[in-house]
Amino acid sequence: MTEEEFDAFYAAAFPRLTGQLFAFTGDHGEAQDVVQEAFVRAWDRRREFLAEGAPEAWIRTVAMRLAVSRWRRARRWLELVRRNPPPEHTPGPGPERAALVGALRELPEAQRMAVVLHHLCDLSVEQVASETGAPVGTVKARLSRGRAALARRLGEADELGEGEREDDRVR
Repeated sequence: MTEEEFDAFYAAAFPRLTGQLFAFTGDHGEAQDVVQEAFVRAWDRRREFLAEGAPEAWIRTVAMRLAVSRWRRARRWLELVRRNPPPEHTPGPGPERAALVGALRELPEAQRMAVVLHHLCDLSVEQVASETGAPVGTVKARLSRGRAALARRLGEADELGEGEREDDRVR
């Protein structure tokens, strides 16, 4: 089957197959997705497609198998979630984490990226340089400046927190 023949086949068969798979799945979007995926798989076999004699039946069979496979995957996921429900309440970040994130937001983007990649993602200085496209020396400078700025900002936050606690005791 040539590309032009395949295009004509697609134009004629897609709406019909989508309607059939909609009846099978009950979801028009899902039907379109599985039929489209079946056509993608058929595209790779388009040269021998006519030799099989029933290209539309092949597409329909593949699309139905894809729909069943997706349904089974969704069912397994639902069973897993039912067996292991998420916790009722997930605690938010602690005050230290919130202070760190707030201090990181105040850094210039280049310093913030270097600090996050190096200290939170555990990348080496060379890996940070490779990922950001900056020279190693520049990354080291950004890390140094970023750590210094974080120390100042987090130190100020600690001092404010202690001062507030002392004020509370006096009252």
